[in-house]
Amino acid sequence: MSIPSWQRLLVLFISCCFGLTAWLTHPHQAQAYDDPSLLPEQQTPIIDLANFLPKLQEESLTEKIKQFEGETGWKLRILTQYDRTPGRAVKEYWDLNDKSVLLIADARGGNLLAFNVGDDVYDLLPRTFWVELQTRFGNMYYVRENGENNAIAASLDTVKGCLAEGGCDVVPGLPQDQWILTLITSVVGGLVFGFAAKPRTEDQIVAWQWALMFSPLWGILFIAFGIGPVVTRTADWLPLLRNILGFASAALIAYLLPILNQSRPSEGKT
Repeated sequence: MSIPSWQRLLVLFISCCFGLTAWLTHPHQAQAYDDPSLLPEQQTPIIDLANFLPKLQEESLTEKIKQFEGETGWKLRILTQYDRTPGRAVKEYWDLNDKSVLLIADARGGNLLAFNVGDDVYDLLPRTFWVELQTRFGNMYYVRENGENNAIAASLDTVKGCLAEGGCDVVPGLPQDQWILTLITSVVGGLVFGFAAKPRTEDQIVAWQWALMFSPLWGILFIAFGIGPVVTRTADWLPLLRNILGFASAALIAYLLPILNQSRPSEGKT
């Protein structure tokens, strides 16, 4: 059964708010428990206590993590947990430092994913990046459709790709839900522009002074929220073209609608 888009957008917004609040208030805290007995004797970059990862996928991720650490020096670790957790004991077990990223997958909360990040990582991937990463791959709809294992793998691949490229300000890629949000803001910006630019006098074609007066509003809606998230996340021109056409169409409708309404009575009199 397909999930309505408006529900996806609502969950995306709520998840982002909760994720941002949790990140700002507890950015470095993992868990309040210390149970070293849960840690394996042999060193491994993945501790799958919740059994989210199939064996073959876990082995593949383990090899990729080791290879990536050997090539770049960035230490990536994965901990999945449910009713049992080693908590802070993993810090000493893995010797987590400023170049470490710890991905914690726990299905008990509203979002599957959480991240404990070293200070050096923030120089390349800011806090907003981690909030967006958690919101995109850890929300309940993504996990339901793709599974916990693929949510973990996708978020880890994104982190690896951005670290290898020298950093990312935003999470690459433009999901359909996020693009719909940018399209909506583009259309609303076009409506504001069209209503502001409609002529106020008979000899006026476009009320540029009103359009400029309202430019902070339609500019933020169209440029900052409609165009910015698209061009910073994907090189695909199709979403950008659609947003531009959405803005232009809405502006034209808002501009012509009052003129058409005024012309109808005069046509009836003749």
